[in-house]
Amino acid sequence: MMTLFIPVIRSLRLSATFVLLLCLAGCAGYSLGPTGGQTAGARSIEIKPFADRTMEPRLIEPVASALRKEVQRDGTLRLVTSEPGDIVVSGTLLEYTRKVLTLQPDDLFSTRDYEVRLTAHVVAVDRSTGKTLLDRDVSGRIPVRSAPDLASAERQAAPLVAEQLARNITSLLVDGTW
Repeated sequence: MMTLFIPVIRSLRLSATFVLLLCLAGCAGYSLGPTGGQTAGARSIEIKPFADRTMEPRLIEPVASALRKEVQRDGTLRLVTSEPGDIVVSGTLLEYTRKVLTLQPDDLFSTRDYEVRLTAHVVAVDRSTGKTLLDRDVSGRIPVRSAPDLASAERQAAPLVAEQLARNITSLLVDGTW
């Protein structure tokens, strides 16, 4: 009777070993902590308020707040507010657009979902060398469900698109090849 279970036990061990190796292989590319070979908090970053050339009011504060939070959340760069930083980030909000994604099924002139896109020109400069580390347009975009009150849907979308823009900017700053 016991000899019948030996092949079953061997196949279970083999299966368990295979599953363990598969799980470990899935984690092989993961690295804990900052990417790009940087030490967490070794360099400081100063974020200047962005200029606003969009026609949408009240975007500067959500963008600045979201960018500061995202830099702190990431942890690769140390945010400074009362002293000059090693890296100075400034920018200009260029464009705030809405693009129709879907229409109401019963009314082809009413929008159901649309995409809000916020584009900023971002410049990051190394304070000590004056070298430009980043100088490009960066966008954030989110889908928004149209509410009966379009103005309230817009107000709710502004901080969300600012967070997406901040994630994209932070990713470029942290994972940059400079």
